[in-house]
Amino acid sequence: MRSGHLTPDLPPVWAMATIAASVLAAWLVPIARFGSAWSTGLGILLAVVGIAIMAWSALWFRRKKTEIMPRQTPTALIVEGPYRINRNPIYTGMALVVLGVAFWLGALSAVAIAMIYPFVITARFIRGEEAGLRQAFGFEAERYFARTRRW
Repeated sequence: MRSGHLTPDLPPVWAMATIAASVLAAWLVPIARFGSAWSTGLGILLAVVGIAIMAWSALWFRRKKTEIMPRQTPTALIVEGPYRINRNPIYTGMALVVLGVAFWLGALSAVAIAMIYPFVITARFIRGEEAGLRQAFGFEAERYFARTRRW
């Protein structure tokens, strides 16, 4: 937790805040309601896939015995498993959960709020983490960044 903040500055906190904002938006600004069986099913599917991706990705931190917490110094560059496809699969999983909740809510206003989450996470965490990986792993990190998409 950063000094002066009531909550820790962590991606799951931002995800929960985005979900809360989506719920509020769906309730206060029910623009283009589309709630139906398909949007509920899509929402649940996205959330389940997101949770599965996060769990699979977190296992690689354990396997590599490196720090999973943001802003900590990494001891390994993970390029296996889901990290072959995406440099940030845990964040991608969180984004899928946030978007899944928005579709489950069935309001365009909720989906619009959910779409902001990746931009916030990129600005608050990903850019700094990429700089840390560059510092720790140099050319190896640059090669990984060049061949693997951020999201």
